[in-house]
Amino acid sequence: MTIHMKRLFLMLAVCLSLAACSRQADIYSFTVKDGEGKDVSLKTYKGKVLLIVNTATRCGFTPQYEELEAIYEKYHDRGLEILDFPCNQFGQQAPGSYEEIHSFCTLNYNIKFPQFAKIDVNGDQASPLFTYLKSKQGFGGFSQNDPRGRAMHQMLLRQDADYQSKPDIKWNFTKFIVDRKGNVARRFEPTDPMEDVDQAIADYIGQ
Repeated sequence: MTIHMKRLFLMLAVCLSLAACSRQADIYSFTVKDGEGKDVSLKTYKGKVLLIVNTATRCGFTPQYEELEAIYEKYHDRGLEILDFPCNQFGQQAPGSYEEIHSFCTLNYNIKFPQFAKIDVNGDQASPLFTYLKSKQGFGGFSQNDPRGRAMHQMLLRQDADYQSKPDIKWNFTKFIVDRKGNVARRFEPTDPMEDVDQAIADYIGQ
């Protein structure tokens, strides 16, 4: 089989996977694992505004934990939940066990929102939840007005000239907002200003 054919089969497999997830009844159909490996149904969060994020503890974006906690404290009583999924797929920047990661985040950023078991967000072992999220909100690009956005674009372009056309998670701290009805409403890349994330959450909280 030629390399071209292999790529076609891989793209077909990805498309079929995304199509299957897009037919999932809704986000509340998914079950995830907490830090102790116990099942948590997302039905637990029905009626809430959700901010779902893949995180890492040794990333240049790790200080966003402080801003995430500030957002959580600002809106939690009004119906926001932040669901944190550590992921080690990007530069191996989330090493260690769940306990080590959770301890780091509570000691350094005093986070109070729930953290779940480590997952993959891309590839054959990707969390079905994140496959679903990607099927609903694909990659919209990095802002070229932001130096971090330009740097991320150049880095990923060197790895894959076609990266912009794919819905994959591109790096740590990609964020999805789910509205109170379970719609995957927005996607924010790690380089997007946290002020924009805050404002979008405020808009959905008020609906």
